[in-house]
Amino acid sequence: MSHLIEVNFDGLVGPTHNYAGLSYGNVASTANVGSTSRPRAAALQGIAKMRRLMELGAAQGVLPPQERPHVPTLRAMGFNGDDSEVVESAFRIDPVLLAQVSSASAMWTANAATVAPSTDTYDLRTHLLTANLVSMFHRSIEHPTTGRVLRAVFNNPSRFAVHAALPPSPATGDEGAANHTRLWDDQTRVLAKTSPIDSPAFAAAHVFVYGAAANDKAASRPARFPARQTLEASRAAARVLAIDPEAAHTVFLQQNPAVIDAGVFHNDVIAVGSGRVLLYHQQAFADEASAIDTIRAALPALVPVRIGADEVPVAAAVSSYLFNSQLLALAPDRYILVAPLEAEHDPRVKAAVDRVVADADNPIVQAVYLDVRESMRNGGGPACLRLRVPLSEGDMKAVNPACIMNERRLRALEEWVMTYYPEELTPADLGDPTLLRESRDALDALTRPSLLDLGSIYEFQTR
Repeated sequence: MSHLIEVNFDGLVGPTHNYAGLSYGNVASTANVGSTSRPRAAALQGIAKMRRLMELGAAQGVLPPQERPHVPTLRAMGFNGDDSEVVESAFRIDPVLLAQVSSASAMWTANAATVAPSTDTYDLRTHLLTANLVSMFHRSIEHPTTGRVLRAVFNNPSRFAVHAALPPSPATGDEGAANHTRLWDDQTRVLAKTSPIDSPAFAAAHVFVYGAAANDKAASRPARFPARQTLEASRAAARVLAIDPEAAHTVFLQQNPAVIDAGVFHNDVIAVGSGRVLLYHQQAFADEASAIDTIRAALPALVPVRIGADEVPVAAAVSSYLFNSQLLALAPDRYILVAPLEAEHDPRVKAAVDRVVADADNPIVQAVYLDVRESMRNGGGPACLRLRVPLSEGDMKAVNPACIMNERRLRALEEWVMTYYPEELTPADLGDPTLLRESRDALDALTRPSLLDLGSIYEFQTR
């Protein structure tokens, strides 16, 4: 059997972390618009989260922030002059646009890509499909840099295939791993593939959850907020990832349109799975019974863990981000739920988690609560901050080693944050060219061999 190591690649919060309320349909994001943010605290909270997961036994990697404000986008929108003049003009003429190109939203790396490990694919390589994020302008500008970042981290083409984003269109909205879950049977030994012509010997299921079928006008869809992930994009993702979208182990499920309208903008805000366990809300899927039956047909070892609407209403699930927790499958009988502090502070949510942990019928044995408040106030919990990449031992050795964390590297990142990050940021600060210069200095230092050793991945580094 080919053993896989699931590595959580967390996104570093960028120095322009701010509350512009740009994500329509994300209740937490819009609720805190205009507030003063704390970029330094946000980044340190993210690093502390990585450290805690490593203490729990998880493998941890990191992905860098993106260049913000993104001057190339401002130039494409008609602003001219040197870079400082471009920023100042944008702030004076179109401050909303400047806020959009200053967003640190790339920190939510669950949206960076969708991943299929080498054990599951037809060519024995790990495939990563960069997400196009076309539903939101401020996120749609991320994917070119995301692709360069992923190629700098997974830089061995004999082991990894990093794909460009799907062509952007209303029918191909792709939000990455936030709407995809790989479940696997961690109690059964399965022979791995030995050649590219073999079919994968599956003890795993790929579950793609979509908001609407874009090309089926009669299909149900949310009425208030956009369905960001389409069925068409999910099926295309499976093909690009070199897994068969027609196979029994590849599952496509529709998210409940009503919960999207309640603020559940991604599936990972209403369900979380790992190993053979799926923790989900009663109202997560358009048809709950059919969804669970379909997943169980793909993975007979499935352990569904249901939280009812009477225990935790959807509004409480959204405000606490209970399901935007990380579920760590550390052993067949030892799963740990890593939840935000907000879940512990809601009595109904805490009671539901306590019930799940006490239930002997599932292997979730512990809940750990972490402080990621700065991310939470912008609409992203622990699961938003990480991209899960299952790697074979050979693949693990082929990853850029500077991006795999240990205590020494975490401390180096903390020192970097303390050197370059502002303590506070107001909306007016986005128009100060000093922020642009300091942010670029930070990213230039981060990509050097002494830190993440990524080379020149930003436009300002290649001019």
